[in-house]
Amino acid sequence: MRLRSLALAAGAALMLTACGSEPTSPGVDEPTPAPTEKQLNAIFASAGREFNVPAELLKSIGYVETRFQMVRGEVEFDGMAPAFGIMALRGDRLTRGASLARVSMEAARSDATSNIRSAAALLSALADEHRVNRADLAAWAPAVAAFSGIQSQEGQAMYVHSDVYSALRSGIEARSPSGNLMVSVAARNVSPDFARPSASTSALACAPDYCVSGTIWRASPNYSSRSTGIHYVIIHTCESGYSGCWSWLTNSSSGVSAHYVVNESGSEISQLVREADKAWHIGANYDCANNGGHDCHNNGIQANNLTIGIEHGGYASSTSWPVGQIDASAKLSCDISKSQGIPRDRYHYVGHGQLQPYNRTDPGANWPWTDYMNRINSHCGSTSIIVDSNNANNNGTVAKYEVSANWGTGSSAGYYGTGYNFASTEAISDPATFWFYLPAAATRTIDGWWVAGTNRSTTAPFIAYNASGAEVGRVSANQQINGGKWVALGTWNFSAGWNKVQLSRWTTAGYVVIADAVRIR
Repeated sequence: MRLRSLALAAGAALMLTACGSEPTSPGVDEPTPAPTEKQLNAIFASAGREFNVPAELLKSIGYVETRFQMVRGEVEFDGMAPAFGIMALRGDRLTRGASLARVSMEAARSDATSNIRSAAALLSALADEHRVNRADLAAWAPAVAAFSGIQSQEGQAMYVHSDVYSALRSGIEARSPSGNLMVSVAARNVSPDFARPSASTSALACAPDYCVSGTIWRASPNYSSRSTGIHYVIIHTCESGYSGCWSWLTNSSSGVSAHYVVNESGSEISQLVREADKAWHIGANYDCANNGGHDCHNNGIQANNLTIGIEHGGYASSTSWPVGQIDASAKLSCDISKSQGIPRDRYHYVGHGQLQPYNRTDPGANWPWTDYMNRINSHCGSTSIIVDSNNANNNGTVAKYEVSANWGTGSSAGYYGTGYNFASTEAISDPATFWFYLPAAATRTIDGWWVAGTNRSTTAPFIAYNASGAEVGRVSANQQINGGKWVALGTWNFSAGWNKVQLSRWTTAGYVVIADAVRIR
């Protein structure tokens, strides 16, 4: 039995105590956390019994739509209403499901039980409309297709065959970060009673600009000619599952598109628009103030002209991202970097919400930027490692970060990843530690990244240690200047294993030191 596995994020954030004169960033609303193991299984089972819907079918839809995360969707594409909850209910389907389940709209959006019950009630009503034999799991396929809200027959077919029923055939096993089993569905040998996709995957395989295993060419009519060269890659979230995403982006009436869409497991990527052409994926003009002051000569140019857009099945409110999806996207981004000459840094790989902050936030606060950039560089043959001050951004096999609760959090413009830590300078042993793993001894150059300011230390002490704990070098950095970019700190000899660079607070009092990110190259 082959089971689809997923680690569910807890969605909890560590709140660090503020110190010094650096203000902390305002709080951000967190998605409603998923229920516990016993609660979630019981909710699915109860909803299935109440509305005479197979619980395993409900679970499969929940897996396909959100990986069992309680999402609070946003608008990504005009004309597509935001989705909510584990079952990703949206628009008329949300309204109808809530009415059938006799719960309020807000409960259907934010309460897991109400959301799953609303989905079950809606699926049950659709089963009646399609005269489904409820005892036959395969016969539920037309109701599943209708539940998806996908307009195209091809998209419905892929949703049914390649998503929901594929998950049923493989089985589902979702675990919490601690390894506890959250949701499981035993593999079922079932083939849906629904028309198969009109064209086989093999017939569509090999996209024009990215011809690797698992790529599919699904041409969108929504594109136009570029008026400039390509300078950036924009990372998006679909605010939906994969099949619903590419189906909408290839719909001529939607008026939107992207160059690529990456599915949740990373097993499939659709190319919709050739890289040489302009996809319609961002509704903003370029403004260097949203990108660390870089490339101000591009100000005022419509951003679609300058960019390649990559959509990802998922939501900006997601608390975690499947490793397979992140790695497949990073491999694609490496290919784009090589073919288009795009620098592999955070000023050229940017979030949709970064360049269009007035009404977009994707890919969201939990997109693992540092891990993503590390993977891009790794696929492109670079041995660089970036360690961010947010471990959610790090590839834990080679990078990790430690800091005490005495350090505060900040998010002034120019940070790397998702913010930084800061602490007052004083004669105290309380460093921020950037760990990195080397498989063999090597001489490496260490770069630092910080947000500059007048209250920063001009002698911020960076100290490097090898895996045995012996100091191999140190430098004092002036953090009042050279903010928002990589600054070389020194080149030192490190040993195999877990080495570290520490930023100490022990220097001239009256300032703060900024722990943001380090790069090992």
